[in-house]
Amino acid sequence: MRRTRALAGIGIAATALLALTACNSGGPATPGGGDTGGDGDKPMFEVAKDVKLDGSPTFDKMEKAGKVTIGVKEDQPGLGFLDATTGERSGFDVDIARWIAASLGFGEDKIDFKPIASANREQSIVNGDIDYYVGTYSITDKRKEQIDFAGPYFITGQGLLIRKDDPDADKLEDFNGKTVCSATGSTPIQNIKANFPDIKTQEYDLYSACVQDLIDKKVDAVTTDQAILIGYAALYPDEVRVTGGLFTEERYGVGLPKGDDVLRAHINELFTDGGDTWQAIFDKNLGDSGIKVDQPKVDAY
Repeated sequence: MRRTRALAGIGIAATALLALTACNSGGPATPGGGDTGGDGDKPMFEVAKDVKLDGSPTFDKMEKAGKVTIGVKEDQPGLGFLDATTGERSGFDVDIARWIAASLGFGEDKIDFKPIASANREQSIVNGDIDYYVGTYSITDKRKEQIDFAGPYFITGQGLLIRKDDPDADKLEDFNGKTVCSATGSTPIQNIKANFPDIKTQEYDLYSACVQDLIDKKVDAVTTDQAILIGYAALYPDEVRVTGGLFTEERYGVGLPKGDDVLRAHINELFTDGGDTWQAIFDKNLGDSGIKVDQPKVDAY
């Protein structure tokens, strides 16, 4: 019953480095110091001091405002989630956003998180409503016509979630004659309908409904971006797990104003030099899933 209520309450909408042209005299943010994003009273990241990013209009805007405004998602457990009761934000993406903010000199009290719908992300960056965006944001050539990306900081793709005790599935054909669930109109469900006619499909507006059906043995698998599935596997490690590999590739990046090469280089260097921090963020938020994921190398573009 407790599990059912929790699921019902969660709505899911479903590498060479550029040279750093400005000096961050506080050094990269690392777990264990400063004042941002930790468990309990222990801060997770050290907030850098006396940061200088000459030539970054976005950083100049942050300094003038005395805060950083970050676009996020708040309906994806393990990635970007807002607890409506406590007001606490959590998740891998949210902590990546905090890590970047700390490297720029902004602690938790200087962060303004702003939920942005997926369809509005590019326009929010272009309009200057946010300074950067972190939230399962796939790097695509079309998006790069309007904005820039740092990263990728995570590589995922279409994956499968099954019950804990069910046998492994290595390919979608393993579900011929069975039922796979996903969000209505999503790319994964369209892929199955178009290319795997022997698989039955079930669609809901919310991925949480798919996960509930999986646990209740009404469907045989749930499919969407593996990153989202890892979040559910971490949330319910005794009941569901991720299986197989990736059937597509999605590269998550940090959305930035177009042309701010200085800020992009700063974030890329943070990712390149901060492997231990990246791993600590992953372990904290998604480690209970049992899935091992390597930090990707950043792009040089």
